[in-house]
Amino acid sequence: MRRLYQGREVQVTSLAVEGINNAPKQGLIKEHIVYAVPITRKWMRWHLRNLIIYLREKTFVNLTNRRIRRAAIQIPCDVIHVVHHGPFADALCTAEFTGKELWVSFHDHFTTTKCTYRSSAELWNRAHRRLVISDELGKTYQQAFGNKPYDLITDGVYSDEITYPSDGDVPQQFEIYFAGLLHIAYLPLFEVLADALDKLSADGLSFKIVLRATQRLTFFNNRLFQTEYRDITLDDAELKAELNNASILYLPIKFTHPDFYLYSLSTKMVGYLGAPGSILYHGPADSAAYNLLHNAGAASCCATLNVDDLVASILDAIKNSQKFSAHAKILAQNKFDMLVMQRKFWQAT
Repeated sequence: MRRLYQGREVQVTSLAVEGINNAPKQGLIKEHIVYAVPITRKWMRWHLRNLIIYLREKTFVNLTNRRIRRAAIQIPCDVIHVVHHGPFADALCTAEFTGKELWVSFHDHFTTTKCTYRSSAELWNRAHRRLVISDELGKTYQQAFGNKPYDLITDGVYSDEITYPSDGDVPQQFEIYFAGLLHIAYLPLFEVLADALDKLSADGLSFKIVLRATQRLTFFNNRLFQTEYRDITLDDAELKAELNNASILYLPIKFTHPDFYLYSLSTKMVGYLGAPGSILYHGPADSAAYNLLHNAGAASCCATLNVDDLVASILDAIKNSQKFSAHAKILAQNKFDMLVMQRKFWQAT
C-alpha cells in the first residue's frame, strides 16, 4: 500500500488493528491504532497466546468492531480503503459509513485471510471499487459473489527501478536471492533447492544464497554452497541494490493450499521483474504466478519437488538469463508500471 500512497501521504490516514500493544509508527502517513480485544502480551507462552487469538477472532469480534467504528468515525475522509484481510475487514460496512466511497483491495482468496464468505461477499458487493491482485481472483469472486467490475491494482515497478542485464562475463559465483517470511509450507521447496545447489556445486559451479528476513535453516548448514542471512529492512535502495547483485531471483510458491496459489501474485515477484538477473519460479504449474511468468517467458520454471528437475531449471536460468530478464522487463512495463498503478488507484479522486 505504501507505494500506491507514495507522494500523497498527506491525503492518507491509516487505521490499523493490532493484537499486541505496539505504539503507532512514525512516518509520512498519520497512523491510528485500534487494539483488538483481548490483546496478546509478550510474556505469554504459546498455548496462552493461541487461546487469546481464538477469543479475539471468534468471541470478541463485535467488541473490536465497535472500537474500530468509534475510531473511524472521528477521521475525516472521502474514501475508505479497506484491505480484505482478517476477521475485522467488514467492520465499517454499517449505516454510519454509507456516505463514504468504499474501495476494497482483495489480495488473497478469503479462505486464506481469516475472512468469512459472508464478510467477503458483503465487501465485494458494497464496494464502489474492487481492486484485485490477479485476474484469476477477480473472476473467481465474480462467480462467487456477483458479476461486479474490478481493477487490477497491485505493486509496481518504476521505470528507474528497471535494470537491464549487462553483456559481461559469466560470474565466478552465482548469487541466488530470496527475501521474505519463510512459512513452514515453504521448507520442502528450500530443502530441494539446497540439494540441487549441492549437486551443481559438486559439478564445479559456485553458488551463494542470500536470505533476507528469514529464519535460520538448519538444513542449509554444512553444504557445498555459501549461505548469507541478512536482517529485515524497509530501505528500498538497499533492497534494489541486492536485487541488482543477484544472478537468480528465487520465487517459491508452496504446493499446499490451492486457494492461495491459484489466485495470488507475490509482490516480491513484481520487484524481481525489474532486476537484471533471471527469475527462478518454483511451485505449482497451475498457479497465477506460473501462468503469468511462463506465458510471458519471464522465468525459468520448475513445477515439481524433484531435485533433478530443479537442477535443470537452475541451469536454464543461468544459460538463458538474458532472455528471461528481457522478457521480465517487458512484463514489468506492460502490466506493472508503478506510475500507471498509482494513476489507476487515484483516478476516482
